Amino acid sequence: MPRYQYREIEPTREAKEVFTRWIESMDDEFSRHSNIALRGEIVRDNLHQLMLGRPHGGRLNFTLTTELPFNVLQLSLDPANVTLEPEYYGDIDAERYALIKPLVWFWRMFDRSPVALNHWLGFRLRAMLGKHIFKSIGTNVKIYHGVEFTFGYNLTLEDDVIIHNHVLLDDRGELIIRKGTSISEHAAVFSHAHDPVEACIIEHRRTEVGPSARVTYRSLVMPGVRIAKGAMLGAQGVATHDIGENTIAGGVPARKIKTTTEAHRFEDRTGEGPCVELPPND
Repeated sequence: MPRYQYREIEPTREAKEVFTRWIESMDDEFSRHSNIALRGEIVRDNLHQLMLGRPHGGRLNFTLTTELPFNVLQLSLDPANVTLEPEYYGDIDAERYALIKPLVWFWRMFDRSPVALNHWLGFRLRAMLGKHIFKSIGTNVKIYHGVEFTFGYNLTLEDDVIIHNHVLLDDRGELIIRKGTSISEHAAVFSHAHDPVEACIIEHRRTEVGPSARVTYRSLVMPGVRIAKGAMLGAQGVATHDIGENTIAGGVPARKIKTTTEAHRFEDRTGEGPCVELPPND
């Protein structure tokens, strides 16, 4: 079976320079300013140009009913005027979240902007924001569009992690994605559990994936589970218990199918004997 590596692709020189300068300027602003209101203004001003194509400024006309929808849009570009789902949770550290909320809002709105599918730009922008939002983020982390996280401040992403589009990373408890791990499209990893009778009773459980693990398409990792080094959770599987090193598991609940060593074993390399291989890399 052919092996295909990820290709290295870059935009034009002019675009690369503009994209890089924009990301570096925002990184500098967020590094220098921890004031919540000022961070909100930076986000509002950038979203105005990104979404509306013009700088923020001027008075809004609230007297004309015909302009109210546009007023709603403009006001909603300011993080001070929006509420996010995690803010309603009773286990939030409100003070800690308030500091990163403008950046979280920028992340959400960028992913809904016309340029969100520009992956070269998106990878670098989200990595920069992650540096200010997450508990920790390593180098060469690639996060695709539509990824959701809960608080952000309980999330650790180590070096070379790949998070594909529309993944849910629930970090109400501590969530650690170890080096070289890949999480595929529409998968979800949880770190909190509700009491079956009283939903307001919540238990935080440390969840850990990797290193070099794979959580594949639409699979679920339940709170407190550890997916060990080199393990793989098959598509639409639900991991309710730990998965050991180099184990391939699948099903609901997920059970061991084989090991990666067994999956790569060739009894006859001429092609005449039995051969079982892993699916292609994400």
